[in-house]
Amino acid sequence: METLSSIECFVRSAEAGSFSEAARRLGLTSAAVGKNVARLEASVGVRLFHRSTRHLALTEAGQRFLAEVSGGLFAIQTAVAHLGSAGGEPAGTLRVSMGNSFGLTYIVPLLDRFLKQYPHISPDWHFDNRPVDLISENFDAAIGGGFDISPGVVARDLGPAHRVLVASPRYLDQHPPVKTPADLAHCDGILVRSPQTGRVRAWPLRNRSGQQAPIQLRQHIMMSDPEAVCRVAEMGLGIGLASMPHALPYLNDGKLSRVLPDWYVDGGMLALYFPSQNLLPAKTRAFVDFVVAHFREQKLAQRFSALG
Repeated sequence: METLSSIECFVRSAEAGSFSEAARRLGLTSAAVGKNVARLEASVGVRLFHRSTRHLALTEAGQRFLAEVSGGLFAIQTAVAHLGSAGGEPAGTLRVSMGNSFGLTYIVPLLDRFLKQYPHISPDWHFDNRPVDLISENFDAAIGGGFDISPGVVARDLGPAHRVLVASPRYLDQHPPVKTPADLAHCDGILVRSPQTGRVRAWPLRNRSGQQAPIQLRQHIMMSDPEAVCRVAEMGLGIGLASMPHALPYLNDGKLSRVLPDWYVDGGMLALYFPSQNLLPAKTRAFVDFVVAHFREQKLAQRFSALG
């Protein structure tokens, strides 16, 4: 198992391009990852990385070794995961990635009931507003929307990833009415900056009739977190573009109102992602089925729709 740990440190370091990033993905220290890789090199008698203070690059032998062991490592990890459920119950550490506020609002409240049903599973949940690479970052599953599915990954849809325009009743009372998308040009916008690109995506608005219109809000305030958009809009500082899961609690409480309620942004589907395998670990299957069933019972797909 010590050799397997060293191989995993090598593979993750090669994928990440640094010991520190590999350590973050593995939940280890950078020093521990470096020592494991050095131990592996000493064991095989071959240098696998060219090292410098700022750069980590595979040697020719390292490239060849990575190609040969990557698939086998994943297969071994899957087999070990299945051993944990050999007694008939799902078991083992369950690593899941999800957005900050989405996870806290919709997934964390399920934890008590989930653990009562599956007491041998140990959740290791990560909250981050970014798409993750399930395989290279060693996640069992992830929840998100608005991005493409990577090869080797499948998804179970949870609901539409619609975005809507929202503002506080106070802001709407103090400003001219917004009756058409063209009226947005005179309004202060509260928009989300992509944590990946640093840019504000130019989403098109659409309505039930299939008409489209650009969002012409002035870029007054930018936030990198979708929950922050709703909170700033609640303060009466402008019109925000928010995803329905984030906006829904504010809309239900009357803290925010929809602007142009016949118009919305179609961001694709919100989904639960997991690696495509013939034999999915029981812990992952249990989590996927549990969350999908909960969303169905609570009719969250309908509630997340801007057309409801």
